[in-house]
Amino acid sequence: MSDGKKTIVLGVTGSIAAYKAADLCSSLVKDGMNVTVIMTASAQKLICPQTFLTISRNPVITDLWEMPDWQPGHIELSQRSSLLAVIPCTANFMGKLANGIADDALSTYALSHTGKILLAPAMNPKMWANAAVKNNCSVLKKRGIVFEGPVSGRVACGDDGEGRMAEVSDLLNKIKALG
Repeated sequence: MSDGKKTIVLGVTGSIAAYKAADLCSSLVKDGMNVTVIMTASAQKLICPQTFLTISRNPVITDLWEMPDWQPGHIELSQRSSLLAVIPCTANFMGKLANGIADDALSTYALSHTGKILLAPAMNPKMWANAAVKNNCSVLKKRGIVFEGPVSGRVACGDDGEGRMAEVSDLLNKIKALG
């Protein structure tokens, strides 16, 4: 879009916290941002693309192989977006990004994105504490990727501890600060 609005790419992965991404998307649009959503297959099991289409008023990218233009969509989108925010961010996606794995629309886009990247981890506290996840997190931080959270609290499975996704208001503020 060339309407002068800042373009944010919102990556949504398969954490139960995916429903909070809809609230965040709505807040970003209300703040005058152009939001394009890319969803993983796992995210689509938890929240439907139509939700984000309605809120963002933009097509939702769900499949790497169904791009509408001649130019690969992830390349074209990376040329006009200032921030990739993966909210929620699963351990799976962090591992892909840390190791350069591009096997779906979101991971492929992430590797072509040259702007700032924000990750909001959301997972079981035992997963967050796993050495492999901590290593991937360290690798990504060394590359300049920004993290917001996770925070301590009760997660969907009933466990308590660090792994809960940061609050939507904190994520909105972080996105504005990275602006």
